[in-house]
Amino acid sequence: MRRRRETPRGILFLILLMSGAADAYAATWIHAGRLIDGRAETARERVTIVVDGGRIQRIADGFLSPEKGDSLISLRECTVMPGLMDMHTHLMSQHSRDTYSEKFFMDQADFALRSTHFARLTLMAGFTTVRDLGDNGVNSVALRKAIDQSWVPGPRIFTSGKSLATTGGHADPSNGLRGDFRRDPGPADGVINGADDARKAVRQRYKDGADLIKLTATGGVLSLAASGQNPQFTEEELRAVVEAARDYNMIVAVHAHGTEGIRRAVLAGVDSIEHGTFMTDEVMALMKEKGTYWVPTLLAGNWVAEKAKEPGYFPEIVRPKAAAIGPEINRTFQKAVAAGLKIAFGTDTGVSPHGENAREFEMMVQGGMSPMQAIQSATLHAARLLRVEDRLGTIEQGKIADIIAVAGNPLEEIGRMKQIEFVMKDGGIAKSP
Repeated sequence: MRRRRETPRGILFLILLMSGAADAYAATWIHAGRLIDGRAETARERVTIVVDGGRIQRIADGFLSPEKGDSLISLRECTVMPGLMDMHTHLMSQHSRDTYSEKFFMDQADFALRSTHFARLTLMAGFTTVRDLGDNGVNSVALRKAIDQSWVPGPRIFTSGKSLATTGGHADPSNGLRGDFRRDPGPADGVINGADDARKAVRQRYKDGADLIKLTATGGVLSLAASGQNPQFTEEELRAVVEAARDYNMIVAVHAHGTEGIRRAVLAGVDSIEHGTFMTDEVMALMKEKGTYWVPTLLAGNWVAEKAKEPGYFPEIVRPKAAAIGPEINRTFQKAVAAGLKIAFGTDTGVSPHGENAREFEMMVQGGMSPMQAIQSATLHAARLLRVEDRLGTIEQGKIADIIAVAGNPLEEIGRMKQIEFVMKDGGIAKSP
């Protein structure tokens, strides 16, 4: 009996390797029934997008036939747009009744592994880029590396690492602890007192691998402290943070609810105000003058207001602060839209559940934005805030191929932004119809 001749394993491996390489270099053609490119004020109908090498190579009217060997993705019933960008997330955590105690029972590895799940939920929700604004100082940096290395799926991360606070301030990690746990953290822990501490804390974030700086200029809602509004940085400290950040080409995002803390931060030259709940007309005018972006986080404000109605969900020191925020942030948003403030999309997800980021769009439209303005806040304007408009935020030739598709027409029904049918990041397909 004659034996069947077999292909040597080495040659078979080479054939498979060459076949995979050929597939890797094939272009992807996308038929978009409707295209929101992030820059134009109106959508285009029946468009073909060609992606090759992780970049957008061509955009043409009509449904063109792909070249031999290329692949075709039909999104003719969908609205195609740039990958969404959330400018305020916390991928390490998700608020629950156990939030205030879990740090005593979870190791760093537990937080890190859980954050990979939250990252995947975020990407599947259509958000291909996020700012992570505050964690334990190392988790988001490690998660960013893991995603960049394709070890785990997730959005492109720009992280601040540990937020900066003053002693007893919103991001002081020892707040609310009993005496023998209430140590005196310093700049390495993100807690500063004075301009020299401020500079050291910024340099430590750079050393840790952070991309930007986040500081808490006023009290916060969820911290175990009485005030959610009082200013917590001096003008000198704020200027020192901004000056040091500029030396390292880092933007500065500022958590602030109270009016005076916002005013001081804007005068110091920060790039964005997060939350901004109690902004006055005068503060809005100052932000317009300075070109400061506002990241509203309506979702978080409304979420904590709802949870404040549940007895026992929040500690009693937190509950009245949470109850007051929701209605106030909605009123402030309406005024800011009417005033023409520069607004970038942000949710503070990690307060509310991960993967539900797109609920923010509905709240923005309810607050007076048009659907197109809301979408542009999460594409073009978010890219401008991050200083990455040259490569992200719009669907244009030469840009990185971050492309998503939603079912139907979100310009007619903004709730469609929650129905993500397709996600492409860096030219790779993460979710297909």
